[in-house]
Amino acid sequence: MFLLYSFLLTVGFVLLLPRFLFQEKYAMGLRERFGNLPEFQPNEKPVMWLHCVSVGETNAARPLVKEIKENFPEYRLVVSTTTKTGQNLAKEVFSSDAEMVFYFPFDWKFTVRRVLKKIKPRVVLIMETEIWFNFVREAHKSGAKVFIINGRLSEKSVNRYAWIPKTMLRVLHHIDLALMQSAADAKRLLCLGAHNTKVEVTGNIKFDQSFDETESEMTREFRTRFAISKDAPLIVAASTHAPEEKWILQAFKETRENSKADLPRLLIAPRHPERFAEVEELIKASGFDWAMRSEEASSRDKFAEVILLDSIGELRAVYPLSKIVFVGGSLIPHGGQSVLEPAIAERAIVTGFYTMNFTEIVKEFLAQDALVQLPQLAEREIPDALARVFSELLQDTERRGKLAKNAFDVMKKNRGATAKTIDYIKLFLTADA
Repeated sequence: MFLLYSFLLTVGFVLLLPRFLFQEKYAMGLRERFGNLPEFQPNEKPVMWLHCVSVGETNAARPLVKEIKENFPEYRLVVSTTTKTGQNLAKEVFSSDAEMVFYFPFDWKFTVRRVLKKIKPRVVLIMETEIWFNFVREAHKSGAKVFIINGRLSEKSVNRYAWIPKTMLRVLHHIDLALMQSAADAKRLLCLGAHNTKVEVTGNIKFDQSFDETESEMTREFRTRFAISKDAPLIVAASTHAPEEKWILQAFKETRENSKADLPRLLIAPRHPERFAEVEELIKASGFDWAMRSEEASSRDKFAEVILLDSIGELRAVYPLSKIVFVGGSLIPHGGQSVLEPAIAERAIVTGFYTMNFTEIVKEFLAQDALVQLPQLAEREIPDALARVFSELLQDTERRGKLAKNAFDVMKKNRGATAKTIDYIKLFLTADA
């Protein structure tokens, strides 16, 4: 099965080769993906390799990296990511903590072995559940301890992996310890064949996130440049996917028409950078006065009714300026994006119906009256429903404040996963010494 997997991986690469050659998103880091890393000389200190996927995992790893540096000073830390956006953010936020930040290799034996030979990791930490078959097997065979941390496994993933039960048994054999976000995630991994002595529940590291001084400075910069004030309350549409921006702009127009006092403003932050230009055209066609983060600052920034956040890694700094945060990927069957970062900022949160990617988290937030979730709607109903929610929350200060406080309280209540993760890693490495 591993041979077939590698063959299918090769076929997929050949089919995507034009993208790797001509699209920046895929072309970036191509040499590193083939195992040609920057100069890195192993020394007497062992190496701990942390793998994040994209921006979400990189942000979530911030408190973990801090604790790793404090609790494992004898280790050298290196960080890998899969996406360009994750790579850019990791190089920024881990510049003083990681000795190297690089792209994760393609999952062929020869590329994986090339990287392992160069880095020689003693410990590999895989954020969430990036189960790359060859990488997991080769890392374990090289002598590294392989941990899944902040593990998450959806029903959809389980159903997909269930088609290859024998292969999953072999792969999971090479996982030394899996620290899962919830009991449901742990149960799903056990159903795939993980041994119960290797699976623990530690909670979600993302609850341990906080805002740092760098983000506070950026928040002040946004406030000044775009003249954000309580006289024009800001709605943030975060991590949006097509065609959500179209519905959000329609809802925003209706919200402004229904406003009895201060007219709101809207900031849209598309999830994927390659869609910035597409969303820009939508905003231009909407008839609103608009501005873009990437343009030179100008006088129109202060009067823009719609702002396009066409940048990477700055969304967290915008949340404290908002009154309402709509979390995207949830009006379509994508499965939603994380509600935790706006909760850290103590904002009122709104999502669509489709939040399957964060089922347990959304369930907890709903139980604590910490967010507003739209029901399943026909497309034609979405703009009106969004507009009603936006208008109600803008007019009802008490309700908006209660939602925001409850969201922040959920964050506080669920903190501690990072400390538990560090404790388990310590315990395992001590026992193995």
